[in-house]
Amino acid sequence: MDINKIQERLKWVPPGILRVAERYMKHIPSVQAMLEKEYDEMLGGMEGSLKPYRKNLTTFSQLPQSGRGRDEIIKEMADIKTHEESRWRDGFVSGAVYNGDPSFVDFLNQIYSINSQSNALHSDIWPSAAKFESEVVAMTADMLGADKTTDQICGSVSSGGTESILLAMKSYRDWARDTKGITHPNIVAPTTAHPAFDKAGHYFGIKVIRVPVDKNFSAIPSAMERAINRNTIAMIGTAGTYPHGVVDPISELSEIAHQHKIGFHTDGCLGGFILPWAEKLGYEVTPFDFRLPGVTSISADTHKYGYAAKGTSVVLYRGLELRRYQYFAATDWPGGLYTSPTFAGSRSGALIAVCWAAMLSIGEDGYLSAAKKILETAARMRSGVEAIPELHLLGDSVFIVAFASDEVNVYNVMDFMAKRGWSLNPLQRPVGVHIAVALRQTQDGVPERFIEDLKAAVVHVKANPQEMGGSAPIYGTASTLPLRGVVAEMLKRYIDLLYKL
Repeated sequence: MDINKIQERLKWVPPGILRVAERYMKHIPSVQAMLEKEYDEMLGGMEGSLKPYRKNLTTFSQLPQSGRGRDEIIKEMADIKTHEESRWRDGFVSGAVYNGDPSFVDFLNQIYSINSQSNALHSDIWPSAAKFESEVVAMTADMLGADKTTDQICGSVSSGGTESILLAMKSYRDWARDTKGITHPNIVAPTTAHPAFDKAGHYFGIKVIRVPVDKNFSAIPSAMERAINRNTIAMIGTAGTYPHGVVDPISELSEIAHQHKIGFHTDGCLGGFILPWAEKLGYEVTPFDFRLPGVTSISADTHKYGYAAKGTSVVLYRGLELRRYQYFAATDWPGGLYTSPTFAGSRSGALIAVCWAAMLSIGEDGYLSAAKKILETAARMRSGVEAIPELHLLGDSVFIVAFASDEVNVYNVMDFMAKRGWSLNPLQRPVGVHIAVALRQTQDGVPERFIEDLKAAVVHVKANPQEMGGSAPIYGTASTLPLRGVVAEMLKRYIDLLYKL
């Protein structure tokens, strides 16, 4: 029996029963053998593309006896950079690189070089790191409505959006335990909220209650409120969901949270640094920031539409008290008193400095100009997708172009686009594909090339419906397979493959 037959037989089984059955099934030798075969078949063809340097570069499984020459190492890395840069430079990659202008990148590299030894943990040696971090936080808070409230808005710089979300959820957990005595906490989140909230639940023992969204992929306030119970510590809304770029009705959601005396976190990791400028440009943007009294924390990624280097994000809180639950302090360690604001101990002061320099060098005018280009480009691309009869848009976004089809397999469309040089993002539930529009896509000819290639992809897939290859089989199986543990195991095997020498 193959996985497809099992999938067909199990699709009518209630999810609760299925989860219990799956725990037992994976310990049956014959089932385990079948699954191992499926994993190998699904992932076997990916190894070559994930390990492209095996053929022409030395693989090191141990330290060389003598150190390699610095010039040799620099040349090898420069060659790798040239090869990999060609994949995103021309604007054919969704997200990943949000600016990429050579002169801007060179500027950021110079800033990093100047601060390469800086460690934010040692504030006595590098007080500049604290200066840069506090100013990054203040500038971000000002952009996100801090000037419209009398409450003190504060925060920290983290390593990325996931850490920002984890820090906020850890803070709510400890706050609720300390002030309300809640020992079995939960958070209420729409199904479209980022998996980082599930990761927070996994790490910190917080139950995540997922609530379905409406037909436009927006959170439903009444359904979210019904999910709240006496152990709920916070509610989640997203300003620019990853799949569809939708802004949840944060005003209504945060008011519900305020009435129930629980926290409300706006996940602005994706949209936090573009939606404020879209609003200034006259676009209709649903309110989502600290102008709303019920919003008690926000995450916003500086390394996305903030155009800083990868590895920084900002988490903001309404009030010092809530932020203090984020901190860690050890008072009895023989090594002395120890405290740190985020999960890391040592933190790269260079990345914080780069973030500070990026924001200062761009300024309000620069962010407005970039947003204008991106939003106009996204509108052209969305119009182009709408004009293709076999496709339809998913969600109403000003910067994400997400689409699906009732007539062709969009995963096959995505694979065809990959052959034309595009790297798009697959979606599921419902099946779809998206491209996050950034400055790379605003280059002359890129939006037109996208629509031209997309039309060709639809024609090809429509004429060759049985043709399968690339990622289509994997995503096709994952999107419909009711055995979610099997899919999770496949993802873990994928990570194993990445680490394989």
